[in-house]
Amino acid sequence: MRAAIFKAAQRGAAAAACLGVVAALLAFTCAAHADLRLCNRTSYVVDHALALEEKGAAATRGWFRVDPGQCRGVVAGEITAENIYVFPRALPIYGASPPTPSGHADFCVAEGNFVIAGNACLAAQGQRLARFTAVKPTPSDQGLSASLAEEADYTDDQARLAGIQRLLVIAGYDANPIDGLTGAKTEAALAGFLRDNRLPAEAVNGAAFFEVLVDIIKQSSGIGFSWCNETSLTVMAALGFEARGAVVTRGWYRLTAGACLRPELAGRPRRVFSFGEAVDPDGQPIRRADKPLAWGGPTILCTSEVRFELSDQADCAARGFNATGFATVDLAGRGATVRFKDPP
Repeated sequence: MRAAIFKAAQRGAAAAACLGVVAALLAFTCAAHADLRLCNRTSYVVDHALALEEKGAAATRGWFRVDPGQCRGVVAGEITAENIYVFPRALPIYGASPPTPSGHADFCVAEGNFVIAGNACLAAQGQRLARFTAVKPTPSDQGLSASLAEEADYTDDQARLAGIQRLLVIAGYDANPIDGLTGAKTEAALAGFLRDNRLPAEAVNGAAFFEVLVDIIKQSSGIGFSWCNETSLTVMAALGFEARGAVVTRGWYRLTAGACLRPELAGRPRRVFSFGEAVDPDGQPIRRADKPLAWGGPTILCTSEVRFELSDQADCAARGFNATGFATVDLAGRGATVRFKDPP
C-alpha cells in the first residue's frame, strides 16, 4: 500500500470569505487581491485549522473542510500577520490517515467551529494544543494561496479522482490503485457505487459528491471490517485478505489506545485475517508472562518487521519473513469489528 505523505506547498489562487474575530485581533484591512485560500491536492477530504500570529499575539480558527482537488477561501482582505500556520487533519473514516506535515508551533484547537485568541488552551472548553505547520502563501494577481499536497504530486483533477477512488475503496468497491488516473476498474467501481445507491451519473461531477460519499460510508459503517483498540497500549495490526485466488497480508496499522481503524479493503470480501500486537513507545513488542501480548489465531501467514504487503504466504521464514498466526474473521455478508482487549 502506497503511503501518502502530506507536505506543505504553495500556489497562487483566488478570493474568499472573512475571518471576523481573527481579523479584529490581528488588525486585518480589506484590500483587493490579497485574499487567502487553502487548496487540497491530496486524496483525502481534509479539515484545516488556521493560525495567525503577529507581535506575539495569536488566534486560531477552524474547521475549514476542503475536498480533494478543491480550494476554499479562509481570509478576505490584506493579511498583516507576520506568520501563517495551518493544521490539517483527514476525516476519521480514513482510519490510518497520512501523517501531517512536520510542525513548527503549537496553537489551540477545539472540536466543532471555533475561534480562539491566544495560546492558553481551556481544557474545560474542550481546547487542546496541536502542532501547526508554517506556510508562506504564494501571491498572484488573484490573491494568495497555500496548498496541501501528497508525495504523488497530483494535479487538481488527479487529486479529485484519487479522492473519489480512496472513498470508493473504503465503501467496499475495488477502485485500486489509488492513483488519480481513470481506468476500467475505477469506472466499474464508480458505476457500481452509483447503481447501488440509486444516484444519477451526473452526481459524480456535482460540488457535493464528496459529501455524498462520506455520508453513505458513515451510514454503512457496519459493513466491512474494522479494529478497535480497547487497551491502554498502542497496538500494531496486520490484515490478510483474499485477492485473485491468493491471500495478501498487509501491515502495519497503528492504533493508539481507544482508537478504532477501518483498513482499506477492495471489493466485498467474505472473510479477512487479523493480527495485532501491543508495542511500547519504542515500537518493541510488549510481553506478558514472558509471551508477546498479541491477538491472532491459527492461520499462519507472512509478516515483516517493517511496513509490508505480501502476496506469497509460502515458506515465510525461508524468505526472511515472520510466520505469524492470524485469526480468521467471517464478515457474514456485512461486517465485523475485532476488539483488542487487555487479557484477564
